[in-house]
Amino acid sequence: MSVSSSKLSPVGSRHDARAQSGSGLMGARTQPLPRVLSAPTSARRRFPGWRWVMVAFALPVAGYVGWEIGGRVDSVANALVGGALSAAGFGAVQWWAANDALGRPTPWIVASAIGYAVGLAAGAAIVGYDTELGDLALMGLISGAVLGVTQALVLAPQRRGRLAVRWAAAMPVMFALGWSASTAIGVDVDAQYTVFGATGAALFMVLSGLLLARFTDPVSRRSS
Repeated sequence: MSVSSSKLSPVGSRHDARAQSGSGLMGARTQPLPRVLSAPTSARRRFPGWRWVMVAFALPVAGYVGWEIGGRVDSVANALVGGALSAAGFGAVQWWAANDALGRPTPWIVASAIGYAVGLAAGAAIVGYDTELGDLALMGLISGAVLGVTQALVLAPQRRGRLAVRWAAAMPVMFALGWSASTAIGVDVDAQYTVFGATGAALFMVLSGLLLARFTDPVSRRSS
């Protein structure tokens, strides 16, 4: 009996070795799973995409339509009408270009129209409807601040709080830069438009696009 057991023992050891190597292979095969779970973080893009470029065209076009209907921004009434129409136009394009990252369309467009109308009316009145570089930069700062807050109020309840805070903080700076850029290259700002021109719009498009891509979760981009 002792001889037979000694002959069987190598067989048993072989089975044990095979079981251990099999379990090692199974463990090695399951290791890549954490990488799959972390894929959404690496999938974040640096820019929203080609559609966001249309924002650069929407700003001056919508601004011109608002200016044609509302008139020169030389009174509160004109600023309210022209600002609301302009922001409704470029707000709609923003929502479309963002690929659902800005929540539901109606609240975003309505908030944009109301916020910019109030902000433009307040900012233009504070600077006395003047069109010097400093005056337009301050007007942009004020109108962008009100617009940014109203748009952030739409984003925050839809689980986009991280973007909402940055968006509200960035809009005053971006609108001030937009007016400054358009004024610096010689745009006829004395016409008292509702929104800055193509140069400022291009700058705004790039900066806001980078911001949107940086603080938008790609997993929840289509959650709304």
